[in-house]
Amino acid sequence: MSTVKRYAALDAMRGLTVAAMLFVNNAGDWSHVFPWLEHAAWHGCTPADFIFPFFLFILGASLAMSLDAQLGKGMDVAVVRKSILWRSLRMFLLGVVLHLIAWALIDGRHFRLMGVLQRIGICYAAVACLIIHVRQLSSQVMVGLTAMLAYWALLAWGGSYEPHLNLVDKIDTAILGKLAYSYDVQTGLAQEPEGLLSTLMAMASALFGVWAGRAMRDGQLKQMLAGAAGLILLALIWAAYLPFNKQLWTPSFVCWTSAWAILLLLGMHLLIDKQGWPAIGKSFGVNAIAAYAGAWLATCVLAWTGWDTLIYQQIFAPALVKQFGADFSSFAYAAVFTLVFAALTFAMNKKGWRITI
Repeated sequence: MSTVKRYAALDAMRGLTVAAMLFVNNAGDWSHVFPWLEHAAWHGCTPADFIFPFFLFILGASLAMSLDAQLGKGMDVAVVRKSILWRSLRMFLLGVVLHLIAWALIDGRHFRLMGVLQRIGICYAAVACLIIHVRQLSSQVMVGLTAMLAYWALLAWGGSYEPHLNLVDKIDTAILGKLAYSYDVQTGLAQEPEGLLSTLMAMASALFGVWAGRAMRDGQLKQMLAGAAGLILLALIWAAYLPFNKQLWTPSFVCWTSAWAILLLLGMHLLIDKQGWPAIGKSFGVNAIAAYAGAWLATCVLAWTGWDTLIYQQIFAPALVKQFGADFSSFAYAAVFTLVFAALTFAMNKKGWRITI
């Protein structure tokens, strides 16, 4: 069985990303949220919009190291591929189950087919299979660039980048319909942030992670810095024609978020792996999917019992709103929620417990 060198910086970055997911998904009062904790309404890119691309980027970096080690030691490709596809299916099904639980427990919640874990599962399978069957990095880069250009051409052919008028929304409306994140009964229009066509570009985010993970492993740190700089320039030029947009996961958005992900990983690698700084977030990182699923279940139970409203209105709001404002009070609730799971994952890591999907 192959062994893979584990980089603390990767675990820490993955963990901080999952912690950020929990943080932005659990405001105490959704009517009062700091602007930088909200996703862009449509075009644009807020700090919250970096979170999911960063996770997919780390997925790609981790995949590259793991699969390169396995294939380099002669493991049967069919066995590796089967393992990947089964894990991908488990992640997808876990996402579906979590949405079923939310539909069952939260009043007014409809069932949604796609979601964060579903997209992760699809990207995991697609990118892993690409790594297995297209071994040359230059060929992988060409696949990624071709996909981004083809996606841009498809969006342009669709005739608009605006809500409901773009090709992404049209496809999700036609195929997902009532199973999408949002669905207007009167118009029959749907929108899905983790939609079908846009998942193609989410795979591109993971592919940049593949390149960065290999570059970090091979000590090509100057190339990482140069690559990030090139992507920033490309993103800014591209954005003049195709805006940053997380809902559509536009290629300019992929380049922009991937560039900053490369810089963050590079910085954390230098500080944690090279200088020995503490790997803050590592506990979250080694149990990332378990933490995300656990937080989802906790949110559903709190909403079902009404304890979320009770806790916020009886504890946080009276103590903080008058002194610091409603936005800060809502922020504090999300921070405490995240810290609870940080403590749980820290305890799990201390005991050596690791839950894998």
